[in-house]
Amino acid sequence: MNDELASSEIARLEERIDELRQAIDRCDKLAWAAKVAIAGGALWFVLALVNVLIFSATGFTGALAALLGGFVLLGSNQTTRNETEAALHAADERRRALIDTMQLRLVEESDTTIH
Repeated sequence: MNDELASSEIARLEERIDELRQAIDRCDKLAWAAKVAIAGGALWFVLALVNVLIFSATGFTGALAALLGGFVLLGSNQTTRNETEAALHAADERRRALIDTMQLRLVEESDTTIH
């Protein structure tokens, strides 16, 4: 592979790496939302058990939906995050391998100072 093709492939991989990092950030936000839903549902159950809240079928259904939905979202999101991280590491390794194949020359440090 010549240096021009490698450079364009590296640029494409860097864009892909940025997209994957953004996807991981979105997964982190979804995980936070899932944890909030789980905490909210659990809090309702605790408050209903100690008679701070009046037990109702609607509240029970909402709290149960928040708990179950939060757990499902958290698990699904974690799987997606793991797959995205694996793709990120693969793209990063491919980018590093392409950089290593390029005929780059080392720029020596100069002792002279130019003002």
